[in-house]
Amino acid sequence: MQKFWLNSLLFSSTILGLFIVAVPAKGFEAPLNKAPTTNQPSSLSSAESLEQVTSVSQLSDVKPTDWAFQALQSLVERYGCIAGYPNQTYRGNRALTRYEFAAGLNACLDQINQLIVTSTADLLKKEDLATLQKLQEEYNAELQTVRGRVDALEARSATLESQQFSITTQLRGEAVFALAGVFGSDRAINTDAQNRGDTRPELDENVIFADRVRLNFDSSFTGKDRLRVRLQARNITSFNTGVTGTNQTRLGFDGNESNNVSVSALFYRFPLSDSTTLNIATEGLEYIDEVPALSRNFDSSGSGALSRFGRYNPIYRAAEGPGIIINQKLNNALTLTAGYVVPSGVGNDPSNGRGLFNGSYSALGQLTFQPTSELSLAFTYVNAYYTDGSGVTGSTGTGFANNPFNGARTSVNNYSVTGNYKLSPKFTITAWSSYANAQAENTDVARSNAEIWNWAVQLGFPDFGRKGNFGGIVFGVPPYVADNQFVSGNNRRQDDDISYHLEAFYRYKLNDNIAITPGLITIFNPEGNSNNSNIYVGVVRTTFTF
Repeated sequence: MQKFWLNSLLFSSTILGLFIVAVPAKGFEAPLNKAPTTNQPSSLSSAESLEQVTSVSQLSDVKPTDWAFQALQSLVERYGCIAGYPNQTYRGNRALTRYEFAAGLNACLDQINQLIVTSTADLLKKEDLATLQKLQEEYNAELQTVRGRVDALEARSATLESQQFSITTQLRGEAVFALAGVFGSDRAINTDAQNRGDTRPELDENVIFADRVRLNFDSSFTGKDRLRVRLQARNITSFNTGVTGTNQTRLGFDGNESNNVSVSALFYRFPLSDSTTLNIATEGLEYIDEVPALSRNFDSSGSGALSRFGRYNPIYRAAEGPGIIINQKLNNALTLTAGYVVPSGVGNDPSNGRGLFNGSYSALGQLTFQPTSELSLAFTYVNAYYTDGSGVTGSTGTGFANNPFNGARTSVNNYSVTGNYKLSPKFTITAWSSYANAQAENTDVARSNAEIWNWAVQLGFPDFGRKGNFGGIVFGVPPYVADNQFVSGNNRRQDDDISYHLEAFYRYKLNDNIAITPGLITIFNPEGNSNNSNIYVGVVRTTFTF
């Protein structure tokens, strides 16, 4: 008879249910047995050993309002197979492992078996066992149904995991709200326009409030690669020649497509070997994203410097569009980067003078030297060709620097040195200097040369004021034409003076997802003409990341 009742207990779903809601668990920290020295795992310290309790009131963290209170009370006071911690806690909300379940179940069954053997009638009644057996028989069909549903769900889950596109696709979003305005007296004009007696129209000084939203979908197929699809919408008017008379006042995150959504980046980055990485893009490939990092606190359009020139060396703006870039790590200190990129809208156009190999292009080579984590040096060369002669400096300098030969086909050899040094955890300095030699290539125009220069210094103050904040100062000379042999009438397209760029901004981090960056940009001698008044740009950029 005892064997019959014991078998009923072993297979009773009710006993198992009561046990699951009653036992304490957290890995092997709380083994479920009556005697703490019998089945206690070795990882449990003597200070965490369990002690038998004779009343549920001894457990300080168990309240009568708890949903499993009655089940726990029965197991403690009627069967004596539940133990507590020395500090009189039960820790019933912790997770339960399969090992703990087996240990606790064995302890309870041993205790009940002992009660049967000793015939302790007051604690274990035959009527209770008969009730358990009856419940098991009545709910057998329901248990079988639940088991079938669980099996079906497991099969469907396995199918989804094996057939889904990628289990590692992540969404990263960024929304930029920009409050900005320009102020000064008049728009800038170049020296040739001044010599012609052109008037200076007034600045468009109305303050704007605009936005840019980006959604990046990043997928990985091997854990080491990345496929990025970026959707973008924006309506931030460029503070360019139509607003201030110069591109030197442009913001680093501007662009106005009336908030129409488009794919602004589509590329795939993957390793060819442990030391070689390849990047292929049909849209939105940017040199600055693929070369080894020099000053990431400045170059981000959403959280770095506010101006287009202040973000990074203009040599990396030679082309941003479809192309290929490869990084080869030569050793722990040296990395070689090579790339071929064509402007957006050119590579996918088969018309004459366009396409991947018959239109504008930029070919880049860079050697990066990083002897320590604090110091980085980059030696960069770019050979570029522009079918309409425009875009030489990526719309960061004077009009002459951006289009030195008034629309003639132009080839450029560009040389640059960039350095970054982390003097301390709270102070960094980045500097660059670039020289470009441009040549006019039109057959009806004499081969003319132009020399274009620019340089800048960036001072960074990480964690300024509080952790996560960043203060930045940029001072430099935007691209300008120091000498130009090209002459067309009175238009010699050479800047008589040097423009200076001064920018200060402070990124205040409200929390992990919101940052506010106020700043001021000042352009001295805009458009390389000291007769122009200074132009100022005030910006408050709020960036939401998610």
